[in-house]
Amino acid sequence: MTVADVVVTPLSDLDHRTQLRRAVIASTVGTTIEWYDFLLYGQMAAIVFAKLYFPSSDPLTGTLQSFAVFAIGFAARPIGAAIFGHYGDRIGRKAALIATLLLTGLSTFLVGCVPTYEQIGIWGAVVLVALRFIQGVGVGGEWGGSVLLSMEWARTSKNHGLIAAWPQFGGPVGFFLANLAILAFSQLSRDQFLSWGWRVPFWLSLVMVVIGLWIRLGILETPIFQQVLAEGRVARAPVVEVFKRQPKEVFLTAFARMAQMAPFFVYSAFAFTYGLQVVHLSRDLILLALLIGSFMSFFTIPLWGFLSDQLGRKRVYICGAIATGLFAFAYFAMFNTAIPALIILATMLAFFFHDMMWGPLAALTAEVFTPRLRYSGASIGFQLASVFAGGPAPMIATALLAATGSGYVIALYIFSCAIVSIIATAMLPSARSLDLARPM
Repeated sequence: MTVADVVVTPLSDLDHRTQLRRAVIASTVGTTIEWYDFLLYGQMAAIVFAKLYFPSSDPLTGTLQSFAVFAIGFAARPIGAAIFGHYGDRIGRKAALIATLLLTGLSTFLVGCVPTYEQIGIWGAVVLVALRFIQGVGVGGEWGGSVLLSMEWARTSKNHGLIAAWPQFGGPVGFFLANLAILAFSQLSRDQFLSWGWRVPFWLSLVMVVIGLWIRLGILETPIFQQVLAEGRVARAPVVEVFKRQPKEVFLTAFARMAQMAPFFVYSAFAFTYGLQVVHLSRDLILLALLIGSFMSFFTIPLWGFLSDQLGRKRVYICGAIATGLFAFAYFAMFNTAIPALIILATMLAFFFHDMMWGPLAALTAEVFTPRLRYSGASIGFQLASVFAGGPAPMIATALLAATGSGYVIALYIFSCAIVSIIATAMLPSARSLDLARPM
């Protein structure tokens, strides 16, 4: 395609607003499906995978092994970010997003079909690892495209925080639906749940994928990417170029996520291990606490995204990192009481402080990259954190628990992550210094 072949058709204000609304809905629905798929695995890893795929291990070791498979998906996410970042910056946001949705949804459906250790031995775990890797590749390419599909339809950067917070909103919605599905099917008898009940939430992913595809196929490409095409500024190798031109931004955005990502997977996945094996809580109580916390996030994520437009992204994000680092100690103290009301309150507060970062994070990350490299840069920076902050977090927490028997050591780990994030965020270049509408 040559520059002369590309025509940027101006839209009326009404049509532009319609496309913006559709893009936000498409992005939010898409990220809801992607996070449902990805987080469902994390919940099942803590609840049933140790029993079904690593039955010869003691409970804590089996959990550690299932969390190791959980981490594989995170290791794959930067690969997906590089692959789909390349195509998203070369051929467009929309095409890349359709591919990521199919890849993640189909691999999740197939997870629900994997035979157990009892049926095919160690090959069950091998297939699980392969599917988890494919799922991670899909999720790795999804986030950046979803954020850009909505944010790049905005006429001004003054409301980027709120607009980009809606794809972030898909995270807690997906998490809520994953926990709701588990809670519903866990009402079956233990034998029924372990035999087939745990598989149904994975199979339901296929229905959600069909809905997501139908919505995404009706969206136009973003005006900013159309402008990049029209001006002949498409990068030949965007992944290589972003590391040449903006390496600082790639690594700083990755380290900035540590206070957001590591605690979230401690609070959402490792909470089952700690609650069931240490505090001896019921599984349903932990699920209920997580459902309430994720439901609260429906409101707090758009709120913090909006406030980041008013107060500044970095300021809101750093305040969230400080609050998360300090609250970690209170979280485990409240959990240790085994009092249901305090368990629920601890989870709500943990999610509230997390959302102070998650709400503004999309705009904070995307705005520091030039538009022609933005899909690659934002995706890789965002997903690199998966390797050292997200995937290993439940595994590190489980290992620390096995070594010390104390939740406060895990709180110290979260506190350390917060310090790294505060420094990295403070070092990020200001988004106000960038012309967000000018492809460079």
